[in-house]
Amino acid sequence: MVRRILINVTPSHMRIAITEDGRLAELFTEEPDREHHVGNIYLGKVSKILQGMNAAFIDIGLEQDAFLHFSDVDSSMEEVTTEDDEDDAVQRTVSATVESSDVALRTARAAPKKKLPTFSTKRSGEVTINIQPKQTVIVQVTREAYHQKGVRVTTKVGLTGRNVVLMPFDEAVGVSRKIVSGRERKRLRMIARSILPAGMGCIIRTAAAGLGEEDVRRDFETLLDDWKDIEKDVRNAKNPALLHEEAGIAHSVIRDLFKDDVTQVIVDDRKLYRDLKAYVERTAPHLHGKLELFSDTRPIFDVYGIEREVHQTHARRIALPSGGSIVMDHTEAMVVVDVNSGRASNERTQEINAVKTNFEAVKEIAKQLRLRDIGGIVLIDFIDMQVEDNRRKLIAEMRKETFRDRAKTVIYPVTQLGIMQLTRQRIRQSMAERSSEECPLCFGTGKVQSPSTTVASIDRWLRTFRARTWNVKVTIEAHPYVVHYMQRNKMKTTLHWLRSYLLFVTLKEDNELEAGEFRGITTSGSDVTKTYLS
Repeated sequence: MVRRILINVTPSHMRIAITEDGRLAELFTEEPDREHHVGNIYLGKVSKILQGMNAAFIDIGLEQDAFLHFSDVDSSMEEVTTEDDEDDAVQRTVSATVESSDVALRTARAAPKKKLPTFSTKRSGEVTINIQPKQTVIVQVTREAYHQKGVRVTTKVGLTGRNVVLMPFDEAVGVSRKIVSGRERKRLRMIARSILPAGMGCIIRTAAAGLGEEDVRRDFETLLDDWKDIEKDVRNAKNPALLHEEAGIAHSVIRDLFKDDVTQVIVDDRKLYRDLKAYVERTAPHLHGKLELFSDTRPIFDVYGIEREVHQTHARRIALPSGGSIVMDHTEAMVVVDVNSGRASNERTQEINAVKTNFEAVKEIAKQLRLRDIGGIVLIDFIDMQVEDNRRKLIAEMRKETFRDRAKTVIYPVTQLGIMQLTRQRIRQSMAERSSEECPLCFGTGKVQSPSTTVASIDRWLRTFRARTWNVKVTIEAHPYVVHYMQRNKMKTTLHWLRSYLLFVTLKEDNELEAGEFRGITTSGSDVTKTYLS
C-alpha cells in the first residue's frame, strides 16, 4: 500500500490529507484564527461540584467552565475509603495553610472543608475524590466544546512525544499493544524505569519499537524538561492559566502518523516545510528523506486527484457505485444516515439488491465518519433485509470497516426496523461544526417559510389596514426572496390588492428581514406593522 501525507496551506486554512493507494483515507483541517483546546494543559479552579452528576466544573479561563467527570480523575486524587477509616480522613490531610500550587502538583492535599464527593467503580467500590470548591487543579482538555457544552477535561495529564507519553501523576509504565514482542516490551520498560523520576509513569508508543536507548531517552528528556517548565509556571501562575499549548495540527499529524509505512510527506508551504523538517530530523532522523516540498504551480490536491473526494465531505448526499446513495443529516443529539436504493427491482431480486446497496453503504459510511470526524450517536437506516444472516453479516462488515479507525467505535445490532446504532468517540468538533455556521434565515432547521405563506400573512395585514384607515397607498418591505415572488405573481399580489382593497402597494427589498417577516410603511414613513396585525 502506498501511503502519503499531503499538506495544503493557505492564509486562512490548512488541510492535511492521508491517502492510501491514491484514495483519500483521512482528512484534517485547521483554521489559524480559530482556537483549539484538545491537548492543552491548564491550571484551573474548581467552581462547583455536582455529586448527582458525578462531576465537577472547572474554571480554566474559557467562556464556559470545563466539565470534569469523576471517572476522569487520576489515582493521585482518589482515595479508597471504608467505614473504619472515614473518621481518620482529616488526620491524613495537611493543614489548610498548604500552598495551592502544592495541591495542584499533588505534593500535598488541602484540608477538606466539606464532605468530599464520592464515585462508585466496579474495580474499587466507592472512591473518595479529593477535590473541593475553589481548589486549584491541573487538567488537560480531552474533547472540544460543541453545541452548548464546554470542553471536557481530565486530571490524567499526559505530555505526548513521538515515542512516549509522559504521565506525571501516574507511576505505571504501559506499552502499546501493537508492540507484540515480549522481549521488546520488557526492554522498553527497563529503559523507561531507568529514566523516569520517582512518582512518574509513561506510555511507550508504537513508534518506539526497535529504537535504540538514546533515541527513547532523548524523547523522555524533552518531555521532562517541558514538565519542569509547567511546574515552574504552576508555582508562579494566578489561576486559571494556560500551562501548555498542544502543537498545531501539522506537527500533531507528523508526530502521531508519520511512520515507516508512510511513503511520502509532501508540503506546499516553504515555512512549514522547514519547521517540519527540523522536527523530523530531531525526533526521527531516519524518516527525514521522505519529507518533500511541493513546487508545482497547480493545487496539490488536484495533482494527486483527491480534491473531488475532499469536496464530498461537505455533501449531504453521496452516490454509491450501484446507483444507490446515502444521505447524512446532523441533529442536535446525533447524526442520522439514510441509505437509499437507486434502482427499482422486483420482489425476487429485492433482497439481493438490498444486500448489495447496504454493503456498499457500510464502506462509504465508515469512510465518511473518519473523514468528517463525526462523534457521538449515529443512527443508520439501512434498506430492509428479510434474511437474518444478512443482518449479522452487515454488523460484521461495519466492525471490519471501523477496525482501523483511531477513534473508538461501538456498534450495536440492527433493530427490527433495519436501523443500526453506533457511537463514535468525540474528540474535536466534526467537520460540519468547524466549517459551517447556523443559517441566519432558517436558524439551522434547513427550511424557511414559503413565500406564498408570507404573502398570505401580508394579504391579511393589508385587509385589516384598509378596513381601519383611509390610506390608499402603503409600502411593503420584505426579504428579496419574497419580493421577487410577489413581482412574479402580480395577479395574485399587487394587482389583486389594488382591485380588491383599492390599495396601491409598493414593494421594497430589505435584506435584514427574515424570509417570513415583512413591514408596512405609510406614506409618512411610519412603521405601522404591529398596529394593524389581525
